[in-house]
Amino acid sequence: MNLIEELRWRGMIQDIMPGTEEQLLKEPTSGYIGFDPTADSLHIGSLVPILLLKHLQLAGHKPVALVGGATGMVGDPSGKSQERNLLSEEVLQKNLEGVKKQLQRYLDFESNIPNKAELVNNYDWFKNYSFLNFIRDVGKHISVNYMLSKDSVKKRIEGEAGISFTEFTYQLIQGYDFYWLYQNKACKLQMGGSDQWGNITTGAELIRRKAGGEAFAFTCPLLTKADGGKFGKTEQGNIWLDAEKTSPFHFYQFWLNAADADAEKWIKIFTFLSKIEIDNLIEQHRKDASKRILQKKLAQEITVFVHGEDEYQKAIDTTEKLFAQQNASAESLTIEDLEGMEGIVKIDFSKSTLENGMDVVNFLAETNIFPSKGEARKMIQNGGISINRQKVSAISDQVTDKMLLHRQYLLIQKGKKNYYLIQAK
Repeated sequence: MNLIEELRWRGMIQDIMPGTEEQLLKEPTSGYIGFDPTADSLHIGSLVPILLLKHLQLAGHKPVALVGGATGMVGDPSGKSQERNLLSEEVLQKNLEGVKKQLQRYLDFESNIPNKAELVNNYDWFKNYSFLNFIRDVGKHISVNYMLSKDSVKKRIEGEAGISFTEFTYQLIQGYDFYWLYQNKACKLQMGGSDQWGNITTGAELIRRKAGGEAFAFTCPLLTKADGGKFGKTEQGNIWLDAEKTSPFHFYQFWLNAADADAEKWIKIFTFLSKIEIDNLIEQHRKDASKRILQKKLAQEITVFVHGEDEYQKAIDTTEKLFAQQNASAESLTIEDLEGMEGIVKIDFSKSTLENGMDVVNFLAETNIFPSKGEARKMIQNGGISINRQKVSAISDQVTDKMLLHRQYLLIQKGKKNYYLIQAK
């Protein structure tokens, strides 16, 4: 299998060092990607590097996932306009454990195959490395002029915030990671997002100058949405891989609601479907986009990959109850239907408060569906609120206990995609 050829048609190659394709065709090769532990879960922006490692393993090469226990203490200036807050060791350790646990779900670390994945932490080789030894052994090989030429550094120097010495040295630290893995794990390849190209080439240069070796690399494009919005961002914030942070239902909905142009691009990147399968899906979709064939398949494949078949089926069930039955009365939903809806926000509320009625604006604010009465009022006036599948027509409307489904529940829809189940107790 020609890995680079496979990744090219999927739109997953941006920059590539000369000789990389030839190296991967010549022999099984170890390649790594670094994951920054800035949170205790990865989000869908991390899915592309995870999938790169998965493709690498499927092609017979050895994937190495590096979690940045050391680099997480410093902070990468790439793509940042200002310096981020440094993490405490306690928070960093919690984040490292969360990231490790997730990576082990997507890559094969356990079997006896010769190219089973390996997990490393750069804190292990930096913890006893003194500053003086580092600048003597590493710093002398890379000139300041070379470091200043990197886009990530230039943009920060030219910006208002500037760049600290801590972040300026980040490329040396990441470069040393590549050198250490080359020397100790025979790792000849580094991959990452296109914003990492400067850091990656510093590592390859260090290998050339310090070890007299040859290293290889390629990057993938940073994803954007067709409408100009930031990939992976919604009204609720990041789409996380942790089911506790983003429910499988909301995860599924993100992909299901992709624009047609995004779905055509993303199904190549985020699934392992073959070119023939994808070309057929795109052809079917273009004949009748209203069926959302591409989006449904994309959402299925990536939800199963991240959360498993059972959670995908639960997401489908909830979607059916919330959306496919929109024309049906809310009274047709059973208690089991309502309580079994996985992933929608469930809120307890005092039943006695509704006995004499409560105006809908106060109700929406007190249940925290909206952070303020002003926002609730605006959404109602724009026709964006439904209760039990009935559009709220005026800000003076009352919410009463007589509206409770099965004398206990209210199903609130906010906008097109956000649902809340109120349980009155």
